Amino acid sequence: MQETKGLLEQIKHHDKLSMTVNENCKVGLPNDILQKLLNPHRLAHYCFVFLDQGVETYKLDLQDSTITGGQMIFGLPNQIFANPRKSAHNLNYKMAFDENTLALLPNAFPFLLNPLNSNTITFAPDAKERVRSVFSHLFQLLHVTQKPRNTDILLAHLNTLLTEVNSAYFEQSNRETPPNPKLSKYIAFKLAVETHLTEQQDVHTIAEQLAMTPSSLYGVVKGFSGVSPKEWITNRLMLEARRKLQYSSLSVKELAYELGFNDPDYFSRLFKKSTGKSISAFLADHHDSSSN
Repeated sequence: MQETKGLLEQIKHHDKLSMTVNENCKVGLPNDILQKLLNPHRLAHYCFVFLDQGVETYKLDLQDSTITGGQMIFGLPNQIFANPRKSAHNLNYKMAFDENTLALLPNAFPFLLNPLNSNTITFAPDAKERVRSVFSHLFQLLHVTQKPRNTDILLAHLNTLLTEVNSAYFEQSNRETPPNPKLSKYIAFKLAVETHLTEQQDVHTIAEQLAMTPSSLYGVVKGFSGVSPKEWITNRLMLEARRKLQYSSLSVKELAYELGFNDPDYFSRLFKKSTGKSISAFLADHHDSSSN
């Protein structure tokens, strides 16, 4: 499993912002970096692909995800991501930026917490045109303009783009964007879990932090995810376990302790119950797929 920590600094397209924008792969990459991006790698930054024309299949956290014209796929830090090889028939824009760049923007973007558990977005025709236009302007600002590339203008365009993406993310699921109180609470629940993922917080503690009763938290989480808060936390831990098994060489005992489990045997049983495979079987399957 390839790590990408520090990779963005090697390929960024601006001297002050850790950010890249590419249009139909016009800006080439060094072969060693290209090979790393074509293989499954752990993201250390935000990654976006907007497909203007064609069909492309990406790998995201062990699953194939196919997008067509007018759709976008995005990967978040710590997710496992793999790009397909370039097709002459496809037209796309690719963008990456880091947490420091995101922190410079004036708006918050709840979709980056992925509360609806969907890494693909479908744009309405008018939104698609706006998104394509902003991507095109960003590419020109970074690669075509001869004048010094104004940081404020770049950030303004990025803010506009992410505002469009945030709106489309929620609209495609017929959900309201925050401040819908229930969705805001669900996002807060996800953030609480992510912030203290390995501390094995119980549901009552999280509910108390969010000024909710356990039963009201259950209703919110069940309504948005289809599972109980306890199941959600378990599923998130098992996803993290699968990620770590791909890109680290930790023993089962070390992995269990790193994820906050005091009993490695219980962790192993929970992993099998959640994934349908023992850890050894999962590793064997991963080794076989990596060898192909």
